[in-house]
Amino acid sequence: MQGSKVSDNCSKIKAHMRMEERYETLSLIFEDNEKISNEVIVAIDKIKAQTGMTPFIFEKISKDRADLHGIIIEFHDDIHRVGGGFFTKLLAELKINKCETDI
Repeated sequence: MQGSKVSDNCSKIKAHMRMEERYETLSLIFEDNEKISNEVIVAIDKIKAQTGMTPFIFEKISKDRADLHGIIIEFHDDIHRVGGGFFTKLLAELKINKCETDI
């Protein structure tokens, strides 16, 4: 793919990251879209297999708004902050090159 520009998914998937002492979370928010949801789940499974890490993962679906579908990945009691490496790999896999600045 030399010479071609790889597009990013930032317009389709909004990444929100929050880190506190021993706790890290990455929320991936998108419109209710089965293709995007499956893409995120496949990417998470791939990074879990690569790293051997098992974060908490859950979906949040709004029944009132189609634009609020999310998959949340969390690390609890992460003393050594290894979750950040997982998030970096996941964002790269999903072609998300920036997080939202609302947090």
